[in-house]
Amino acid sequence: MRQKSRIKKLITFVMMTLMAAGNILPAQAASRIKDLVVIEGVRENQLIGYGLVVGLNGTGDTLRNAPYTEQSITAMLERLGVNTRGTLQKGENVAAVMVTASLPAFARAGTRLDISVSSIGDAENLRGGTLIVTPLKGADGEVYAVAQGSIQVSGFSAGGTASSVTQGVPTAGRIPNGGIVEKEVRYSMLTKKEIHLSLRNQDFTTSHRIAEAINKKMGTQTAMAIDPATVLVIKPETYTSNMVNLMTDIEQIYVQPDQKAKVVVDERSGIIVIGNEVRVSEVAIAQGNLTIRVSETPQVSQPNPLGGGNTAIVPRTDVEIDDGQGKKFAVLKPGVNLQDLVDGLNALGIGPRDMIAILQALKVSGALHAEIEVM
Repeated sequence: MRQKSRIKKLITFVMMTLMAAGNILPAQAASRIKDLVVIEGVRENQLIGYGLVVGLNGTGDTLRNAPYTEQSITAMLERLGVNTRGTLQKGENVAAVMVTASLPAFARAGTRLDISVSSIGDAENLRGGTLIVTPLKGADGEVYAVAQGSIQVSGFSAGGTASSVTQGVPTAGRIPNGGIVEKEVRYSMLTKKEIHLSLRNQDFTTSHRIAEAINKKMGTQTAMAIDPATVLVIKPETYTSNMVNLMTDIEQIYVQPDQKAKVVVDERSGIIVIGNEVRVSEVAIAQGNLTIRVSETPQVSQPNPLGGGNTAIVPRTDVEIDDGQGKKFAVLKPGVNLQDLVDGLNALGIGPRDMIAILQALKVSGALHAEIEVM
């Protein structure tokens, strides 16, 4: 009896495990709405400013070649009560830089920002420099943050009279938490009655699936696909909480996004990305090139010491010709999927760059039912 009871419990455990796995698999195959869309109006804002980096060890701007640096130094010192107009400045421990940052959505006054600093003059290296107080402005000309701090530079440059070594970019660096938000960009979701979801990848089917999934979750007609890039979400009258909580519930819904039949080609690097929905009509493919390889392996002829003569170099030339006779036609059956397409092209023994030419030829012939995008 005990044995039967153990077997029964084991069978029950296995069945429950399989059922749980069956419930997990669709979620793994799909993606959260949170990862498929962005909320309209919730975005970053780009900030920019002009500043000076001081404390450089002779690697700053040459004031003769960068007059704006000298003018900036003079103006800065005047604001601090030091008059240097009419004097000749020769120091190379200051560099003019452009300062950039991204102001996150809902950032409040006092929030810290990461700052990027890039030289705009002829400075050689920003290592060891300190950015002095720099206002950061938005597209509207208003100051939203202030940056200051020591610069972290990952690249370096070293050398002497005959040679030099440079790794990375020593004229650009970062200041972690080097900016402080001074002005907020006001945007509130609490009082909103509706909101727009913008798809990261525009697609009619995906936007429709998102709207259906939201309506199924809420039990009412809450969402509607307006176009392939936008889904309108209206707060239900029966929903007692605010829009923030509604978006929290919606973001965790899983949706299976649809894909276009697309082939992305980067001819410079030879990278090819083929979508899973790419289909090919029945077609025969052959690829072969005439390759002539000439290699020189000269040998030294050493005469017999007793017989006299001179040491001479004897040329040896080896010529190899590959006319592609070993390569045959490969037939791709109609409606083949991604795996069949790759296997068929690999059967020809070709490289990525030749595969790019074949894919473009398939598109011209009308056998490739997909869009080709060349980067």
